[in-house]
Amino acid sequence: MDDIGDDEDEQLKLAIALSLQEVGSSAQQEPKLPTRLAETIDLTEGDDGVSASTSKEKVRPVPPKAASLGLLGLDRKAMEAERLARKRKASVSPPPLRAKTQKTSNGILESNNDTKATYSKVPQHPVQEVKVNKRVISSSSPSSWVGLADQTALQFPYGVVRKTWALGFPRQDDIKLEEVLQRKDLKLAVLSSFQWEVDWLLGKIDTSDTKVVMVMQAQDESTKQQYRRETADMPNLRLCFPSMEGQVNCMHSKLMLLAHPSYLRIVVPTANLVSYDWGESSVMENSVFLIDLPRHTKGHRLPAEDLTFFCKELVYFCEALGLQPEIVNSLYDFDFSATKDIAFVHTIGGAHTGEAWRRTGYCGLGRAVQHLGLATEEQLQIDFITSSIGAINIDFLTMLYLAAQGDDGLKEYGWRTNRSTKTGKGNKSTNEDATVQQELVKEIEHSFRLYFPSRDTVLASRGGAGCGGPICFSSRWYAASSFPQQILRDCKSTRQGLLMHNKIIFVRPEQPPKPLEAGKVRAWAYIGSANCSESAWGKLVQEKASKKPKLNCRNWECGVVVRVQSTGSMERPSGASKLDDLAVFQGRLPIPIQYPGERYGARKPWFYAEQ
Repeated sequence: MDDIGDDEDEQLKLAIALSLQEVGSSAQQEPKLPTRLAETIDLTEGDDGVSASTSKEKVRPVPPKAASLGLLGLDRKAMEAERLARKRKASVSPPPLRAKTQKTSNGILESNNDTKATYSKVPQHPVQEVKVNKRVISSSSPSSWVGLADQTALQFPYGVVRKTWALGFPRQDDIKLEEVLQRKDLKLAVLSSFQWEVDWLLGKIDTSDTKVVMVMQAQDESTKQQYRRETADMPNLRLCFPSMEGQVNCMHSKLMLLAHPSYLRIVVPTANLVSYDWGESSVMENSVFLIDLPRHTKGHRLPAEDLTFFCKELVYFCEALGLQPEIVNSLYDFDFSATKDIAFVHTIGGAHTGEAWRRTGYCGLGRAVQHLGLATEEQLQIDFITSSIGAINIDFLTMLYLAAQGDDGLKEYGWRTNRSTKTGKGNKSTNEDATVQQELVKEIEHSFRLYFPSRDTVLASRGGAGCGGPICFSSRWYAASSFPQQILRDCKSTRQGLLMHNKIIFVRPEQPPKPLEAGKVRAWAYIGSANCSESAWGKLVQEKASKKPKLNCRNWECGVVVRVQSTGSMERPSGASKLDDLAVFQGRLPIPIQYPGERYGARKPWFYAEQ
């Protein structure tokens, strides 16, 4: 893989993002969003390079904003008017009797009339045992919050995947952002995104009652200070900026931690926090993973060795982001047992040595596949839906394919560096290894399909060319002799005319299970923020000084690996000899694409920068 080339690809996406914003601000005065991929700021004080960013839909022009908009796109005049309106409304009835907010052991907000509050744990509430789907979970007693929606049952106790709602389309297996947030009793929202429409987002949250942490990127210290100044009079809002030092180029992860009185909702979307990604312009669609985890009874916490893989990796990622320790530690107050068949995976920006490289990027993906008992040496069928493509080649596809089989990265690394993964001693690849590699390349070319829209598909979409900004690819990479053009398929939505911002990988063995193993297909899907690029998944290289593996990652990403459960839908469809379609996933998660995807033929991919 050409590291320099992929870096240039990242810069191209940034340039597209910035140019889109400039056009948008001059033509429509839409809110400016932080798009420059640099360091992130620490909020505890006081499309990736691969996914190019804010396309401004021409389908639904928005009214011009006042000149008071700042870097974050906050319409301060409108927000102040809304705040005063809420204050007047609240003054109709006498306020509850309570002392000044003090530091407590279980409060989210700890302050003493200080405009710079500190976030801590989610408030504790009495709990009781309730049954959901024949399983016993814990939930807050409804009597402790009279007037709120019925909370005696969790909506998504085992985890689900939904499409994002799209205006004008029938509601089926979809969800709106409002339904994700559940603002009525939302107490704390930790939100991570690459792009933001801040006014639009905060309009969906009761910021007078909900504490918000926004995990975002900033170009430099002056930008960080600017963001802090713009939010200085919003005591319930904090900003968090993960490190963007060294090679790190983009804070692209999308994650929501939504704390309610009796449960924690964890959300991993493919969507940014912008209106068109959530269907309000009816031009773009995404996917969302959600799971609701009940709160432990007061004072109860599992020992570290009993925590699920999902929980451990989520905590590891949140610590790396730089979230306040009190917020991270409060995750242990919730029961993660329902995540035992789900893995949280991530890419943490930077260089990873020692044993750290095994936990993140494509190495971490392989480790997660192993943990879920999905590792295999069988030939796989892989369908990857992406919204951006980097300067990929067969080496990159080999890394990803082996990770999907459960390899931690060392097999391909050993081939590439002429090192034995067993002895650790340097030697040349054997003829047997060379043969294995050649056969693997044939497997990948046969069984790996990459879904990305053609130019014709984008032009014929509901939003047309003007809405293709978040979908990025360079003709330079496409024309390279090393680019595997044969794996490309045209990406068309089952909802006619919508473009896709999805990042989904469907993985299953090529051969169906034997009669005695019916219902035991090792199938799984990835849903998250990572596109098809080395920047998103990293690359394992040899450290010069130690001669040991080092994983280089230019992006921050996160996602989940969802294991397909044993159901009849996994059986061989219509007597077919191979599992070469997506029927195995039906009923577990929505299939957003028209399958099988058409080969490009004489058509060309969508190259936004050349429009």
